[in-house]
Amino acid sequence: MLPRLSSVLRALPSSTAPMARIISRATPLPVTRTSYAAISFLNSPSISYKTHRLDASSPSNSSPLFGRGFRVLCRREVESVVRSSRKVFAEQRGYRKARRRVAKSKQKELELNVSICIEDELPDDPEVLNIAEMLRLNAPTLMKLAFDSLKDSTYKTRDTAVEDVGGFESIELSILFCNNEFIRKLNKEWRDEDHATDVLSMSQHVPELKLPILMLGDIVISVETAARQAEERGHSLLDEIRILMVHGLLHLLGFDHEISEEAEAEMEKNEEFLLQSLGWKGKGLIQSAYDSETNTNIQVENSDEQKLKDRKQEGSLRFYKPKFRYIFCDMDGTLLNSQSQISLTTAKALKEALSRGLKVVVATGKTRPAVISALKKVDLVGRDGIISEFAPGVFIQGLLVHGRQGREIFRRNLDRDFCREAYQYSWEHKVPLIAFSGDRCLTLFDHPLVDSLHTTYHEPKAEIIPAIEDLLATVDIQKLIFLDTAEGVATTIRPYWSEATKDRANVVQAIPDMLEIVPPGTSKGSGVKMLLDHLGVSTKEIMAIGDGENDVEMLELASLGIALSNGSEKAKAVANVIGASNDEDGVADAIYRYAF
Repeated sequence: MLPRLSSVLRALPSSTAPMARIISRATPLPVTRTSYAAISFLNSPSISYKTHRLDASSPSNSSPLFGRGFRVLCRREVESVVRSSRKVFAEQRGYRKARRRVAKSKQKELELNVSICIEDELPDDPEVLNIAEMLRLNAPTLMKLAFDSLKDSTYKTRDTAVEDVGGFESIELSILFCNNEFIRKLNKEWRDEDHATDVLSMSQHVPELKLPILMLGDIVISVETAARQAEERGHSLLDEIRILMVHGLLHLLGFDHEISEEAEAEMEKNEEFLLQSLGWKGKGLIQSAYDSETNTNIQVENSDEQKLKDRKQEGSLRFYKPKFRYIFCDMDGTLLNSQSQISLTTAKALKEALSRGLKVVVATGKTRPAVISALKKVDLVGRDGIISEFAPGVFIQGLLVHGRQGREIFRRNLDRDFCREAYQYSWEHKVPLIAFSGDRCLTLFDHPLVDSLHTTYHEPKAEIIPAIEDLLATVDIQKLIFLDTAEGVATTIRPYWSEATKDRANVVQAIPDMLEIVPPGTSKGSGVKMLLDHLGVSTKEIMAIGDGENDVEMLELASLGIALSNGSEKAKAVANVIGASNDEDGVADAIYRYAF
């Protein structure tokens, strides 16, 4: 069944929704081979099963749908046939295959062929895999009960295109698991509604062809939306998927709750009958929608749908594969908001990304102790976090790079004579100057701005060494920072040192009231490139997020460079995307929108 679905959907273009409508479309399809789970039954209620495992290398594992493949659980080969129309039913938002069959009987058997598939872009998730296995047992049982309920029925609103199933040799149905992004594309193509939904029912039955096979169609379920609804309704994901499967199957059997109140009542009654008869938990989808009083909420959610359409929801990354191996992220003005804190929303997004196998590396002008201090407050320090003494990272504007196991792989120092000249300027003009050396900070004299570097920006408390020569003899210096008001930096300090450095050093700026001086020919971007080479990672495999002019090279280097809206014009000019600001959880938004 599923390869036929793939043929139908291959032309697709690159929250909750109202419950389903029906759309009919003519779709001639070629004869093809398909895989499914087979189950045979007679009038007896007993059903037996036999499973055949499919090797992953089978050519039927791939599909032209969006150029994606479909992972198959089990299969059996049969010949499929042409059909020329289909109806689409939608509720709200795949793929893996399963099936079973029984020994042949002397009586005429009706064989149920059920394909249960997981769309290839949906990551392996133990709970979803277990549910797929469970539905291999549940779906045929549900089908038989639903068919039996149609016998001698007196439904007034049901489309009777599917009537006496006993006249067919076999019945085919496919059930597809996917995420919101996938089902949104289907919803846009088939219903011209550009939002996610929980389930789509796509009818394939053509009564006029008088075929020996009843091709019911496809039920597409977004496990992402199902998981959210299960949490809201207080039951398990399996319970919710069973509810959606029941609802989707009834649509394929001719029920449509949208055409009238009477039709809604008939479909709702049948939902409750099937769920109760099978002993499955939860109310039918129609009753659940009323109980949760979602009509107003749906309108509110849909009003923001265009803005949030490409943004995954918190907790939903389990249903997506990472687009990148690494995210390189700046600290000040990026991970840190205007209060120099990491918000809980951003911390949750980072933890969720890490849990899904995406690696996050800090690339900053800060020292490593400063990064540890800031991230420790949101529990992102340690082997399972972003930073530790054993984690890679780019520090002090790329002048100090740590690789595997936190081992230092690069260090670059300023010229000692240049540092002497800078400290003489600091002493004469009483402008605070901080020297960065590894994990230490040093200065000539105490000053409130010097203290702010520690209390506000998390840097190590500066050691005061009041003599220039003593300070220079104590350490090698990688970076210098002048501290002043934003106006003082812009009108006096930056113009002077932009001229005075000549080819001996470069001036960079990440924060308005600080001017940084670093060795020539180095940058945060060069530090990132060195670390990538060390780790064996290509630039195509990384996403970078920053805000300052010191992030320009890093943003240019990455496959996707995101400059936050609070950033400098130079950073925004080279970025691929302008994201939300650091005070609007810009990093979290970038992760949910672009990283998966």
